[in-house]
Amino acid sequence: MRRHCYPQRVIVNAIVPVAGFGTRLLPATKSQPKEMLPVARKPIVQYVSEELVNNGLKQILFVTGRGKTSIENHFDHDPELSRLLEKTNKHELLEALNFSEMDVKYFYTRQPVQRGLGDAILCGESFAGQNPFVVALGDSIIGLNGKSSTVARMVHLFQTHHAAAIVAVEEVPREEVRHYGIVDPASMDGDVIRVANLIEKPAVDAAPSNLAIAARYVFSPLIFDLIKQVEPDHRGEVQLTNAIQRMCEEGRRVLAVKLPATERRFDIGNFPSYYESFVEFALADPEHGPALRERLKQLLAD
Repeated sequence: MRRHCYPQRVIVNAIVPVAGFGTRLLPATKSQPKEMLPVARKPIVQYVSEELVNNGLKQILFVTGRGKTSIENHFDHDPELSRLLEKTNKHELLEALNFSEMDVKYFYTRQPVQRGLGDAILCGESFAGQNPFVVALGDSIIGLNGKSSTVARMVHLFQTHHAAAIVAVEEVPREEVRHYGIVDPASMDGDVIRVANLIEKPAVDAAPSNLAIAARYVFSPLIFDLIKQVEPDHRGEVQLTNAIQRMCEEGRRVLAVKLPATERRFDIGNFPSYYESFVEFALADPEHGPALRERLKQLLAD
């Protein structure tokens, strides 16, 4: 039986895919999940989780894979460590662990075989049920230090516009469109775009715009039915972009929202982007940033 798009009053569920191998960050990711690599003081996935909680989400499902148990351990309360820090009067460090007490419930399920982002989201079908939900990619931080209200805005637009899907987008250099899912705009109203189509990694001369999908989505549960209709590509992966395309073809309301300049995406997908993100976050550290800035000046002057 085909599902319909009936937005609920409050969206509380988020699916965070974290099952990828992280091959572009080997050997750092051979025994450690890419999402657990530190960016300044926190692992990547902690920024993502805190962003979702600050945007009103109450339940987060991590779609994991083999070798990802450190993600579960990170978000689990560690009473022995807390007692040790309390006993040794290390209250500042104890306070740094407060993220494990956030008002959110964590759930975990495993993607048995690496079959792409669409398949990973399909692993969350029972978790979402008949309710709309947010998807946040676990290797992308939105905004410096994860300070972003974009998801809350996307949820609001989803509800007020009776949408089937909302995607966040960002402008990328034209020569880089071949690395992203690209939006074909039907119309634009400020930074809100009605989406006519999406193209996965188009050639530069075939790209309808330079607006790239930016790691945050809001979906009606209809997306699950459409993912099931998508044939795996030549690599055996089920592309989420193709399922959203089907929404557009059916005439469903699919909207895109531009990330504001103050909330750009930090995509930790390769070593250059990881290095840049780490340095930028470290420079913004109120305690250690100023000294690091002076040290970098010295290094660059040599």
